[in-house]
Amino acid sequence: MKLVMAIIKPFKLDDVRDALTTLGIAGLTATEVKGFGRQKGHTEIYRGAEYAISFLPKIKIEIALQDDQVDQVVETIQETAKTGQIGDGKIFVFDLNSVVRIRTGEKDADAL
Repeated sequence: MKLVMAIIKPFKLDDVRDALTTLGIAGLTATEVKGFGRQKGHTEIYRGAEYAISFLPKIKIEIALQDDQVDQVVETIQETAKTGQIGDGKIFVFDLNSVVRIRTGEKDADAL
């Protein structure tokens, strides 16, 4: 089992969710986060004063998957979230040792 975590631009969330749904992905977790990478923030002018935005808003998506689904999901997220501009995000893949569904007590693959 794997955990796929993707950091994407907020306006791409609905597109990514729709694309993953067509693959049969039954659930994911999306969290509003802030961060920076090569983009390093930007400056804005508010009421005539310039100020720096160091952390940019992003969306973190987390999906627990069977090993055989990972490549297709990563490719789908990459294609769907890509704008070609700096700050498109990153995708991380982690090993999952165990999963338990709280309601039923199902474990591992059955809990996904």
